[in-house]
Amino acid sequence: MVTLTLKIRGAEVHKGLLSKAMQSDVLADVRRIVKVAPLFHPETARGRKMSVRMTSAGALGWVSDRKGYRYERCHPQGMPWPQIPASVLNVWTSLTALDRAPDSCLINFYSDGAKMGLHQDRDEASFEWPVVSLSLGDDALFRVGGLERSDPTESIWLNSGDVVVMGKNARLAFHGIDRIKFGTSDLLRQGGRLNLTLRVARG
Repeated sequence: MVTLTLKIRGAEVHKGLLSKAMQSDVLADVRRIVKVAPLFHPETARGRKMSVRMTSAGALGWVSDRKGYRYERCHPQGMPWPQIPASVLNVWTSLTALDRAPDSCLINFYSDGAKMGLHQDRDEASFEWPVVSLSLGDDALFRVGGLERSDPTESIWLNSGDVVVMGKNARLAFHGIDRIKFGTSDLLRQGGRLNLTLRVARG
């Protein structure tokens, strides 16, 4: 399958990398993860609920509450996170060619009106490893800037099957999702967007 790779502020956007069959396989694996580790609404340190719901897979999962942002070995309900499925790990391997596998896969679900403000992925022990992000479902307006929040930004629409790699100079770039174009994909029966983010959390 021929795909298009774009660069936006140093981030690589692999348009249409995941075929329909691959997207369906990943979605089936996500549903199995959610049955074991249900989606939950994270909170900011100020007690404000985020608009996205999330869960994780792998040795470590990302959580946020009044204690702050951090990685934990267990879901907030106490169970260990499920393993990262092969369908997702294969994307990491094919794009990075690294021997080191990710130990964390964050799964964010965006319903209608959900968004993610500009932020850096900097809770990991080392920044030498890339962050690989898979998009499934409705279109999302992805915005990425520089190493300072005030740096200029660029935006691109991410479609179902797109994969973003943020490594090297883009590894600590501020980025976020400004909005979802609800109903643009039929992958999820009731609409919405899933974003799977693979990371090496322990360095």
